Amino acid sequence: MAVVRVFHIGSYHGMKMHNSTPYKLLRLCNIPPYPHYTADMADRKHEENVVSGKSKELITEFDPPKPPKRNKYAFACAMLASMTSILLGYDIGVMSGAQKFIQRDLHFSDGQIQILVGILNLYSLVGSAAAGRTSDWIGRRYTIVLAGATFFIGAILMGFATNYAFLMVGRFVAGIGVGYALMIAPVYTAEVSPASARGFLTSFPEVFINVGILLGYVSNYAFSKLPTHLGWRFMLGVGAIPSVFLALGVLGMPESPRWLVMQGRLRDAKTVLDKTSDSLEESKLRLADIKEAAGIPEDCNDDIVKVSNQSHGEGIWKELLIHPTPTVRHILMAAVGIHFFQQASGIDAVVLYSPRIFDKAGIVKDTPQLLATIAVGFVKTMFILVATFHLDKVGRRPLLLTSVAGMIVSLMSLGFALTIIDHSDHKITWAIALYITMVLSYVAFFSIGMGPITWVYSSEIFPLRLRAQGCSLAVVTNRVVSGTIGMTFISLYKAITIGGAFFIFAGVAVMGFVFFYTLFPETQGKTLEEVEQVFGTFFRWRTRQVELKRKKEAAQN
Repeated sequence: MAVVRVFHIGSYHGMKMHNSTPYKLLRLCNIPPYPHYTADMADRKHEENVVSGKSKELITEFDPPKPPKRNKYAFACAMLASMTSILLGYDIGVMSGAQKFIQRDLHFSDGQIQILVGILNLYSLVGSAAAGRTSDWIGRRYTIVLAGATFFIGAILMGFATNYAFLMVGRFVAGIGVGYALMIAPVYTAEVSPASARGFLTSFPEVFINVGILLGYVSNYAFSKLPTHLGWRFMLGVGAIPSVFLALGVLGMPESPRWLVMQGRLRDAKTVLDKTSDSLEESKLRLADIKEAAGIPEDCNDDIVKVSNQSHGEGIWKELLIHPTPTVRHILMAAVGIHFFQQASGIDAVVLYSPRIFDKAGIVKDTPQLLATIAVGFVKTMFILVATFHLDKVGRRPLLLTSVAGMIVSLMSLGFALTIIDHSDHKITWAIALYITMVLSYVAFFSIGMGPITWVYSSEIFPLRLRAQGCSLAVVTNRVVSGTIGMTFISLYKAITIGGAFFIFAGVAVMGFVFFYTLFPETQGKTLEEVEQVFGTFFRWRTRQVELKRKKEAAQN
């Protein structure tokens, strides 16, 4: 403070002299006004600089650590791997519009169409089941290439199909490719991402599924003007193009460091970790964790080592399904439950059958139907991007509960509007406007919570030893329910009216809201140990959370 006081006095004195006549004359003669004062000022300025420098050092010591800059190399690798989810999204989107042109050209029944549309989700389970062993055998990177190549073949087969059986073969092959992509993309993303970006990147597969859906909708509109027998073939066949670019792009990515360690290639794994970590210290920690999981001694630093065969997880399945602890049972209920309600609340009915639903609402021409469908895809994609960037700021529970509440209102309004339209013998403009608004509202609310949080929440609540098998059960649930909705929606709305179908989806969403509100603790910002302590209490998790908070505060005091 003394230095500051001297500085102000000197400054003030200088200001007074600056306006005086003697000062101006001395300056003209190039003579300092007070030589002794100038020397004092120099000493004081030196003292000020010394003290100021020390102050800056002290302040710097108390500054909070700056967050690490995003590792662009790891970000690019994880993003490119997640982009394989576009394959699933494109198939979902393109089939929504292509189905009506296929039906006109090949004269399929509604029953055949709904099986054709929904069966890919069940076929994808074959690829998902094989993805784990395949990726352990040939590596994560080449498994992604295999996914792209398989989908490429399936898309070509569908584009050249001449009958129902031929189309089903193409759907089967494409489904295997989708299954590979669906399972391997999150695995590679998690294994290559630094800790600072892993949570953010976990939601990327869902983002790219929505991008793929939007591309599928655009493809429907782009080729709808072609002759009927060519239009749908181009819609399906063009899906081969992104798979080629994705496969070629993946070849430029590094192999997963975890897979390299499993093969005993420690030097290669260290090289990849150094490039994909935020610091060399983090790289060393990640390598040590992977070596421990692979059973390699920590002090082993050879370039290439021999790794013993790993267990295939028989004990893990027993712990999950046969003898689960209360904590594991609660986690499994939450993970499987959120995947079930995500699909059972009707999102695939809207996404897969948008043109049919718009037709029921009175929009009967192809071009307005497809443009309205593009609007659905655009809104869905935009809102999931919003959710991705706010997921870690707002928290899982608030976003999820807000999302489901909005979905319930939207589904009830959809059911009401479609019932009014269905029972009217003339066009009701306000009901059509309400229907279009509520469709957009429904996909928007789905995308801000239920869409991305399903994947993020289920991947972060399982303990590390159970994560692979637990997430695979959740994904199987997701695909089976999605396939069931896709293969039965036309029959459902014919049996109970289209408005009745959406009232059922609204009822399922209400049950989902109750399930999430009572059984889902918040996981944002919690360590794995804290998550495991909160789970296992089922409906009493709030009480347990308060007890843990009190213990933590007492320990800090």
